[in-house]
Amino acid sequence: MSCVHYKFSSKLDYNTVTFDGLHITLAELKRQIMGRERLKATDCDLQITNAQTREEYTDEEVHIPKHSSVIVRRTPIGGVKPAGRTFIVDRSDMAAGSSRPVCNKHSHFLTISVLLL
Repeated sequence: MSCVHYKFSSKLDYNTVTFDGLHITLAELKRQIMGRERLKATDCDLQITNAQTREEYTDEEVHIPKHSSVIVRRTPIGGVKPAGRTFIVDRSDMAAGSSRPVCNKHSHFLTISVLLL
């Protein structure tokens, strides 16, 4: 029996997937890890990276040699999308040379109204 050792990036310990032969395809490795970890293929995908070389495996048909160690990360099905949000910071209430906001009557009103709720 051959094996590949895997661990999720947030975990400390490795688990093992066993198979017959000298290598396993990326698609089969993902399928076995999802089965062992009880993950649904409809919920997420797995990003697999070689633990020694930090090379990310992207081709589903690539052969991963036996006794390899890999790092696994869960990713959303469609991949990671940019946030697309833009935040505008208004610094007009900042005092010159100070990192503290200047008090004004609106900020006190907001604080008081929040405390009264």
